[in-house]
Amino acid sequence: MRRIAVVPGSFDPVTLGHIDVIERAANLFDELHVVVVHNPDKTALLPIAQRVSLIQDAVKQAGIEGEILVTSWSVGLLVDYCTDVGASVLIKGIRSQIDVAYETPMAIVNRDLAGVETVFLLPDPAHAHVSSSLVRQVASLGGDVAPYVPKVVADFLQSDR
Repeated sequence: MRRIAVVPGSFDPVTLGHIDVIERAANLFDELHVVVVHNPDKTALLPIAQRVSLIQDAVKQAGIEGEILVTSWSVGLLVDYCTDVGASVLIKGIRSQIDVAYETPMAIVNRDLAGVETVFLLPDPAHAHVSSSLVRQVASLGGDVAPYVPKVVADFLQSDR
C-alpha cells in the first residue's frame, strides 16, 4: 500500500522552514502532495499560481527527491482533497505552542470527518522563528529575505515582478 501525505499551507511565500518540512515529509511517504490553499483570514501577497510555481522551483532547487506533486485546492474541505487522492495523512509544520493550539482542533475535525490523521513536524531550529508573514513584512520594507526563503523566492521577491 502506497503511503500518501498532503502538506497544506498558504505558502505566501514558501520559506526555508516549509522546504525543510517538505523534504523530511518526502522521506517518510511514498507520495507527497504540497497543496497551496486559500486562507480567507490572510491578505495574499502572491497569486496562488505563482506560489505553486515558486514551490515547484524551490523543491527542484533544493534537490528534494521523491514523488512530489505541487498543486492548489480551493473547492471544499482539504480532507475532500485527501480523499480524492487517497491520502491518509496531513503534515503540518509546528513552530510553537501557538501553532499547536491553532492546529489541534483542525486535526481532530479532519480525523472525525474523513479519518485523515495529522502529523506535526517540528522545523529545523534555524527556521523556527520564520513565518511567511514575517518574510512579507521584511520584503515590503525593502529588507533582505535571502536568509529566510529559497533562492528562487528571494530572487523573485527582489525583482520587479
